[in-house]
Amino acid sequence: MTSAKLTIKEVARRLDVSTATISNAFNRPDQLSAKKRESILKACEEMGYFGPNKAARSLRRGQTNIIALVLPDSLDYMVSDPVASQFIRGVAQELKNTDANLLLFSGNNDSVNDVVDFVDGFICYGAPRNHNLLKQLSSISKHVVTADFDIGTAPSVNIDNYQAAYEIGKVALGDSAQRVAILGLRLIEGKYTCSVNDSPLIDSEFSVSHRRLDGYMKALTECKVIVSKEDIWHIPESSQKYAKVAAQHVLSQTPRPNVLLCMSDVIALTAMQEALKLGLRVPQDIRIVGFDGIDEGSRYHPTLATVEQFNVKKGAMAARMFLDRTSHSEILPFSLVDGDSAPAQ
Repeated sequence: MTSAKLTIKEVARRLDVSTATISNAFNRPDQLSAKKRESILKACEEMGYFGPNKAARSLRRGQTNIIALVLPDSLDYMVSDPVASQFIRGVAQELKNTDANLLLFSGNNDSVNDVVDFVDGFICYGAPRNHNLLKQLSSISKHVVTADFDIGTAPSVNIDNYQAAYEIGKVALGDSAQRVAILGLRLIEGKYTCSVNDSPLIDSEFSVSHRRLDGYMKALTECKVIVSKEDIWHIPESSQKYAKVAAQHVLSQTPRPNVLLCMSDVIALTAMQEALKLGLRVPQDIRIVGFDGIDEGSRYHPTLATVEQFNVKKGAMAARMFLDRTSHSEILPFSLVDGDSAPAQ
């Protein structure tokens, strides 16, 4: 007989003990002598019974010890993204000594209703690709913590992306900026790499990239450098595949930009690879900055000038805020990384 056909009452009847005794053997070992507990567990194993129904018990308690981590895009893309991986690692580290388990949930899904009854709440990393999820997360009764965006009804953890982009932009522009291109990330609704031109930008309320763009534009204004919309690029994913298209196009222009402001380290490193292939010297011929602070930037040659946003700590903070049922939001510090791709002038 399989465990699926056995109930705790049936097991207790067969062993001629109370259901409380069976429950204690699995869940409260201090309530039984070691010898009796061992005897009961052995008998249960021989019957194919491995404990009370945890799902039913969780529903009775109203707590499942499962937290849904909502990622902004498809799971296959997000788990391969170095920045998202750092955030996930931070969440996992904070939860490892607790009873909580993590459920990864794609931001491409149609609805959170498929899992809402089976989780204690949601940690949301980045605005989901499907914006309908934002409305659902704003209205559900379960606890929600967001990271890298705000929904107004839940606590969030962020850095000041506007200020960080402004500061790294000033480093890149220095005193020698002549022509500048911005290699952006998900600035418009589009599946392909392209110039922004006159396409409407994604709502800045939920878009980290839009806030970074505003920061770059402030730096450009202060340095009296004009950038046309044709020189602002939308890259749909922070991946070499999509970034390469933008980098190759920008680097083939005449006159060629001598500064590239990139919205991720992956984009910046890809652009640097393409520049070096053309025989350009970095930073003498072209200055390049990124944003994120992934490990690869410090191992590359030249090293990458970028913004370190401490993604592991951000993930840990989001998890701690969830566990503590925090109601207030947090703004974490960032740091500028001095790299050879755009040394201070």
